[in-house]
Amino acid sequence: MPQPLPKIVHMSSAHPPFDVRIFHRECVSLAQEGYPVSLVVPHQQDEVRQGVQICAVPVAKNRLGRMFGVVWAVYKRALAEKGDIYHFHDPELIPVGLLLQLQGKKVVYDVHEDVPTDILSKDWIPKWLRSLVALGMGLLERLAGTFLSGIVAVTEPIGARFPAHKTILLQNFPHPQEIAALQNLPYQTRPAQALYTGSITRVRGLFEMLEAMQRLPDTKLRLTLIGNFAPETLEAEAAQHPGFSRTDYLGYKNRPDTLALLSSSRIGLSILHPIPSFLVSQPTKLYEYMMAGMPFVASDFPLWRASIGHNNCGLFVDPRKPDAIAQAIQWLLDHPAEAEAMGQRGRRLVAEQLNWGVEFVKLKELYRRLSQPPALGHLEA
Repeated sequence: MPQPLPKIVHMSSAHPPFDVRIFHRECVSLAQEGYPVSLVVPHQQDEVRQGVQICAVPVAKNRLGRMFGVVWAVYKRALAEKGDIYHFHDPELIPVGLLLQLQGKKVVYDVHEDVPTDILSKDWIPKWLRSLVALGMGLLERLAGTFLSGIVAVTEPIGARFPAHKTILLQNFPHPQEIAALQNLPYQTRPAQALYTGSITRVRGLFEMLEAMQRLPDTKLRLTLIGNFAPETLEAEAAQHPGFSRTDYLGYKNRPDTLALLSSSRIGLSILHPIPSFLVSQPTKLYEYMMAGMPFVASDFPLWRASIGHNNCGLFVDPRKPDAIAQAIQWLLDHPAEAEAMGQRGRRLVAEQLNWGVEFVKLKELYRRLSQPPALGHLEA
């Protein structure tokens, strides 16, 4: 008889419960394949969504409460789920992962970013302390790479920091079901709307986008922002900028609403600052813009240009120059046929190659390998 599928327990202390990568791609895909799946995450209540058991832990009121109280709550709740494989998504959960590993569990660390490098750009950490914290996190990740059962990396540069024999690359590509579900408006009939999705911060180009809007002569074009301001006080500062008068801020949107907005926008924006952690990132939004058949205007990072630049699906610009961003947007507005062709090339590329169906096979293989009983050594006479 075939072996039953292992129970997978995903854990996060810092992500929202319905995060695109964690919930919609990894957990839901596993549930659809018949795996028993639990997601331990800060949420208001236990519930089952799309076959995934959401195991709620308290929502922290501040960062310190999350890093201490929530982390411990995630550990206790995850242990109670009695999983066969534990898969966590936040560096602050590395001690939890190591503790579970010491108890004989199979544990996987999903590395979403270059954590030590990212720490060097964290405004909430005093500058004099950042190098020390980054060094400490580097050592902690080295322990994780040595002792945990598996590592999942979102990009090749991030994966290169961990032992190759236990690391897989699992890229942030769109799900085939979402590609099929998109009701794309014909490009020429879409409203003059430039879309940004994701966390809205300074280093993700908020004010460069507002500056670009201010400099564009086309008064019909609107900038649409989907996501939450971080910190929340940034919204009031953004509202004072002249470019905000041509901006529609819609706040956080659920997945169906986000897909609808992707389907009805003309241009996608990903204007991240060239900080070290972003240079090795692979933003989901870029591939979602392509999935929706719209050209993008994105930061001219070597990794991004090398991975998709040769496909001519959008325009790359210096993210520090609002004039260059405005000129790229204007070019796409002035050349609708070329812009549509870019969008169609991007959509075909995602549908045929850069999609979650290709990536998910690697995750299942990792779980299969970790579920195998250890090989018996030769018995001594």
